Amino acid sequence: MNANIIKFIKSNEPVYYHVMETPLGNLTLAEQSEQLIGTNFGNSPIAGQSDLNSIKGVTFVQKRTALLKKAEKQLTEYFAGNRQTFSLPLNPMGTPFRQNAWKALQEIPYGQTVSYSKQAEKLGGNQYCRAVGQANHHNPIGIIIPCHRVIGKSGKLVGFASGLDNKEWLLTMEARNKLT
Repeated sequence: MNANIIKFIKSNEPVYYHVMETPLGNLTLAEQSEQLIGTNFGNSPIAGQSDLNSIKGVTFVQKRTALLKKAEKQLTEYFAGNRQTFSLPLNPMGTPFRQNAWKALQEIPYGQTVSYSKQAEKLGGNQYCRAVGQANHHNPIGIIIPCHRVIGKSGKLVGFASGLDNKEWLLTMEARNKLT
């Protein structure tokens, strides 16, 4: 989850977060109002933000809530190759266009990929390709909203905020465990 989400977070409710271990390193899960609002590789719910107290207007509480336990369980199953879909209440916060782009990501089947241009076509045309790339880059709930399944038109792995090595690992794991 990147810092752009701060302007969308409700200031009157705390953001709960929990750090879990994954094969790709620590992953921080965040929820507000009993909805998952973010995932972020590292030990903070906000990418590049280690001092959560410096974020004005938002209270962060490290607590393993019932929802975060459920999310951790489902992600653990996913990383083990035993889960292909998630059943969690999600609230990816962003502009209406980005929310539509993230909905389109959720329609990409496990173990499959699409190009940025195909995702842009789904949202109205190739003229949205760059905007789709930015929306995917700012996806606050990575893995669960699978932006890692979007690749370049040529088939190359491009554009993944959590690193191309992680993107390759996720796609390889999914291809290996895909049900036919």
